[in-house]
Amino acid sequence: MIRIPTSALIGLVITAAYFLAALFAPLIAPFGVGEIVGDVWEPMSSKFLLGTDGIGRDLLSRMIYGGRTTIFVALAATILSFTLGTILALTAVVVGGWVDMALSRFIDLIMSIPTLIFALVVLSVMPVTILVLILVMGLLDVTRVYRLARAVAQDINVMDYVEAARLRGEGTPWIVFREILPNALSPLVAELGMRFIFMVLFVSTLSFLGLGIQPPDADWGGIVKENKEGIVYGIPAALIPAFAIATLAISVNLVADWVLSRTTSLKGGR
Repeated sequence: MIRIPTSALIGLVITAAYFLAALFAPLIAPFGVGEIVGDVWEPMSSKFLLGTDGIGRDLLSRMIYGGRTTIFVALAATILSFTLGTILALTAVVVGGWVDMALSRFIDLIMSIPTLIFALVVLSVMPVTILVLILVMGLLDVTRVYRLARAVAQDINVMDYVEAARLRGEGTPWIVFREILPNALSPLVAELGMRFIFMVLFVSTLSFLGLGIQPPDADWGGIVKENKEGIVYGIPAALIPAFAIATLAISVNLVADWVLSRTTSLKGGR
């Protein structure tokens, strides 16, 4: 039976709640994402549990649909960056030579440019769609995943069982996916949670700056932007999505820490 620490259990519950709300958003949201149902910045009430936003839309419905968009974009970009970054890194380590040198120097070049500035430049000249956002965010984050996966793979690549696989005549795909990748999962799993939260913050930042999710679609960064003027009047509409981002970040990190500790103990301390 798996024993789950209290902190990890809390993280699992909160993370599952956010993901389930995102998955079933059309079923649980009381109003449509762009439906104007009340006055401007109405207070919390039995009809509007979180109040309304700056043009009279139900804030709870906007938060649910915004969470769906934010989590989907962040998760898709994270999967893209981890898949591409890990495969490139492990292949570079196993093949070595000029392939490793060329990939590593190219990654260093991309990393020398601030990620946010790079994204703003690219998105300012391209149509801002969800697909473009996922591609830009995922490809820019490949650099971080590549550096971590390469560092881990270099240590594993000199192990005896990897050398034995080479002596048996196994090809590069076998060594990458059957010998190195399973033994590199522990640090990669921990980094997966961190990169997902970075993607949530990244897409929220882009939306706050006007180059992320475009109206009438909602996301948490866009909700902050739409309601930031209300802060000076004591209206908490802009603080609610900020609280959601913070709680999601903490809960995902709690789960990632538990997964890391469990996989490390199962692998004998690696």
